[in-house]
Amino acid sequence: MLIIHRFLLNQKDMKRLLLHEYPVKVLLAFGEAIDGKEQFFQFLLNNGYQELAALSNAIRADKEALQWLMKNDFPELAILSDAIDSEDEAIEWLKKNNLIFYVIFADACRGVEAARTWLNAHNLKIFVILSVKIQEVLKYQQFRAWDYHRFRF
Repeated sequence: MLIIHRFLLNQKDMKRLLLHEYPVKVLLAFGEAIDGKEQFFQFLLNNGYQELAALSNAIRADKEALQWLMKNDFPELAILSDAIDSEDEAIEWLKKNNLIFYVIFADACRGVEAARTWLNAHNLKIFVILSVKIQEVLKYQQFRAWDYHRFRF
């Protein structure tokens, strides 16, 4: 069974949720925000899930969103975004900080079938769905990066 870690928010007694601890309804909205649907992004933003709104934009290559996550004490989500982009240092940081679920999820987002199988086996189908959405975003980003029509000569 996956060990659930919690972090304290600032000096308050509130507990911060890890990605797999959010309600499914919120994760579904997160998935739609990843797809670029503004009304779901706004739902996250206006209902206490600003970190997921920022993560959805960070995954879509928004550097300001990534900086917001770091400045607002959500380094694990910023680093998850980097791990999804295959940054070795980010993956090592997640492992070092025992955020193994995030490592598995990042692998699933890059299409690693063993990671998706693990998610399914642990009844985390919502993360399989999210990983497919994120993989599509990554493919689109890669296509745009290599689209010769966009090169300036």
